[in-house]
Amino acid sequence: MSSRPGAAWPLVAVFTAGYLASYLLPTVVGRLSAHLGLSPAQAGLVGSALLLSSAGAGFALAGRVERLGARTPARAGLALAAVGYGCAALAGSVPLVVLGVMVGGFGSGTATAVAASGIAARRDPHRTSSLGLLTVSATAGVLYLTIPHLGGGHRLPFAAIALVALLVWPATARLDGARTAEETSSPITGRLPHRRSGLVLAGGMLVWSMAQNALWGVSSRIGLDQAGLSEVTVGAVFAAALGAGLLGVTGAGLLGARLGRAVPIGLGTVVIAASIVLSSSARDLGSFATGEIMWNTVYPVVLSYLIGLAASLDTRGRWAVLAGSTSSIGVACGPLLGSVLSEEAGYPAMGLILGAATLLVAAPVTAVALHTGGRPLVPGSVRRRGGAPAALLAATTGGLSGAVPKLGSPEQAVTELRVRRRRLVRSAIRTAGPDGGSGQSNAYASTSAR
Repeated sequence: MSSRPGAAWPLVAVFTAGYLASYLLPTVVGRLSAHLGLSPAQAGLVGSALLLSSAGAGFALAGRVERLGARTPARAGLALAAVGYGCAALAGSVPLVVLGVMVGGFGSGTATAVAASGIAARRDPHRTSSLGLLTVSATAGVLYLTIPHLGGGHRLPFAAIALVALLVWPATARLDGARTAEETSSPITGRLPHRRSGLVLAGGMLVWSMAQNALWGVSSRIGLDQAGLSEVTVGAVFAAALGAGLLGVTGAGLLGARLGRAVPIGLGTVVIAASIVLSSSARDLGSFATGEIMWNTVYPVVLSYLIGLAASLDTRGRWAVLAGSTSSIGVACGPLLGSVLSEEAGYPAMGLILGAATLLVAAPVTAVALHTGGRPLVPGSVRRRGGAPAALLAATTGGLSGAVPKLGSPEQAVTELRVRRRRLVRSAIRTAGPDGGSGQSNAYASTSAR
C-alpha cells in the first residue's frame, strides 16, 4: 500500500491518526462528564457512539481499499476526522458534540481501515503494526502529560485529535493512488481464506476489546473517585503507563515471531486479566499506578500480535480490516459497559467480571494463533500478492519448490523457452499426420505466429 516497499512511515502516520481517539478515550469521557453535565453512563455512551461510527467505516471499506487506492480514502478519513472533532471542540451543546464525534469517528475508522489494509500487504505486518502502536502510544502519552495543565474543558482533547489528523495529511501523498483499468483487470477473487479461524479471531477480539476498553473508559474515574487522586496525578499515571507501553511494543517488535504468536497472545492475555482486577480495585496511588502500568505494558503487545495474526490470514487485508472493525465494536461498547457495571456493581466487581471475560477468550484466540499463526509458506502457496505459486514456477524450471526465478532474469528467460518448447512438442504430437511431416511444420508455424 505504500508508495515504495520500504516506505512504512505514511501507514504508521495514518494509523496513529486513526487510533488516537480510542487512546484518548478516558480523558474524553471524563471531561464530557465533568464539563458538559453528563452522567458517567451518558458520557460513556458518547464515547461508544464515536467508536461505533469508527467501526462502521471499517466494515464499509473492508476489501475496497485495494481497488480505491490508499491515498483517496486516507485523505477523506483525515478530513472527516479534522472537521468532526474540530466541530465537537467548538460546540457547546451536547447534540452538536455528539454529531461532531460521530463524523470524526467515521473519519478515524476510515484512516484505520486504510492503515490496516496497507499493513497486511507488507512483508512484515507485525513489525509495522508494532511501529504504529509505538507512535500512537507516544503521541497519547505526550497529550496526557500536557492536557491536564491546559484546562479547556471538553474542547482540548477533541482539538488535539483534529490537529493530529491535519498534521498527518501531508503523509498521504506517499500512499498509493487509485488503480488503473489494467491493474484491476485481473483482481484476486474468491472466498475469504481461513474463514473459520477468521471468524473465531474476530469474535474473540470483539470480547477482548470490549473488556479492555470497559476498564480504559472508566480508568480516569477510578483514579479520581476511588483512589482519590487529582487529574494531574491521573494524567501522569496514564503517561507513565503509555511510556511503559512504548517499551513493551518495542520489545515485541524486536522479538518478532521468534516465539510465534500463540505464546505472546495467550500469556499476555492472562497478565492483562490480572492487571484489570488490580487496577479496578485500587484505592491508592501505588496499586492504581501498578495496575495501569502493567496493563498498558502488555495490552499493546498483545494487540500488535493480534493485528499481525489477522493480517496473516489474508494478504489483501480483508481479515485485518474486518477483525479490526469487529474489535472497534467491542471498543465502542466498552465505555458504556464499564460505566454501567461500575455504577451497578462498583469498580472492584466490574474488574472481576472483565477479568473473567478476558480469560474466557484467551483459549480460542490462542488456538487460532497456534493453528494459523506464523505458518511457513508451502509449495503451492502464493509468495506475494499477485505472485505465481511457487510450485507452479518450480515445475516449469525443474528446480526445487522454493526456487522462484526473478522477473526479467536469465533464469526466467530460460523458463519461458522451456515452456514454449514443451508446448511445441505437444502440439506437434497432436497435429502430426501419418507421415509425421506436415503437422509438425504447421505446429512450428502456429507457434512462431504467437
